[in-house]
Parts: sequence; C-alpha cells; structure tokens
Amino acid sequence: MSKSNTIYSDLKNDMNPVTWISKYRQNSIPYLTVMVLFYHLIGFVIMIIGSIIVDFVVNNYTEPTIPLTGISVIFAGPFEESIFFGIPFYLTGNNLVTLAGGIIWATLHVLNTPSVQANSLAYLTWLFVTPSIFASLRTWISGKGWFAIISHSIWNLIFFAAGCTNGEFACRIFNEKDFLIDIAYITTSVVFILLTYFLFLRYENKVISKSVK
Repeated sequence: MSKSNTIYSDLKNDMNPVTWISKYRQNSIPYLTVMVLFYHLIGFVIMIIGSIIVDFVVNNYTEPTIPLTGISVIFAGPFEESIFFGIPFYLTGNNLVTLAGGIIWATLHVLNTPSVQANSLAYLTWLFVTPSIFASLRTWISGKGWFAIISHSIWNLIFFAAGCTNGEFACRIFNEKDFLIDIAYITTSVVFILLTYFLFLRYENKVISKSVK
C-alpha cells in the first residue's frame, strides 16, 4: 500500500466516532493539523444547527461577548490545555479521566458571559468547542500535548483577530486598565505548563519502569 493510501486509510479510521477516545494512528504535524481542522469543522456545523434551535427556543437571544485581550486568548491555550487535559492524563494515564476533564472544559464555555441568565449564556460557543474535546484529548494521549497547546492558542488568536476586526470587541493586546490581569494569565499558564511537564516526566518514568520489568 502506498504512503498516500496509508494516510487516507488512517484518517478515515481516525475520523470514525468509534475511535474518538483512542490515540491517533499517526501523530505527524500535518496529520494532527488535518484532524484538528476536522473537529473544528464539526464544531462549526453543530454551532450553525444549534443557533437555529437556540433562536427558536430562547427568546431574544444574542450570543454574549466578554472583554478579551491578545494576551488572554494566547495564554488561555496553555492554561486550559494543561489543567483540563495534560494534568488529568499524566496524573492518571486514563483516557476517560482526561475525557471528563475535556467535558468540564467545554461546559465551562457556556459561562463565557457577563450575565448568567438563560437568555445570555454562551450556548453557541459551547456547541462549537464540544468536538474539540476529542481533538485535544487525542492529541495529548498521542504524545503531542505541545501541539494541542500551540494549536489551541493559534485558533484562539484567529478568532480574536476576526472578532476585533468585525467590531465585536476592542482590539487590545493587553489590558491597559488593569495589567495585573494579563500578568496573572501569563503566570498561571507558566505554572501549569511546568506542572504538566513534571507530571509528564513522572509519567514517562513509570512507562519506562514498566517496560523494564
């Protein structure tokens, strides 16, 4: 079988929902990029369908926005990926525990709103990110957690650029009124990345120890 046929076969297998909590069959950067885009495409379709349902069910619904900065969206990647995916996986080595972390992560997106009321929750954001649970989960368990972090931050930055360009919110790199908020974003992200790295080393040592026995 040719290399292109092998890649096609592996992609077809990995896109099958039956495999969505297992490792990818390949973990090259181009392969992972295709899979991330695949899950984002599913999220986009679900969001479009969901918007029709939400508009029908929730009176006077408008998708909320919260103040964002370039710093906050970039460092949300390492913070969220570490705390909800990397740390659960390297602590337990269990795919289902990591999946649970991802479910919590996605669900919290519904609270991306300045007002916690039924007609102002971020339903569409939640619907869009839900398939990304599997993208992050599978990337971490496939040994490419760093790619999950980088792709998450890049995707956030793309949406931030699109939103501020369209006037949905101000195009701010940092918080001019309270720069301590951005410092907190950076600091907590670094702390959780370091914690994830130490847990990774611990996890790898356990794997090596088991293979030696």
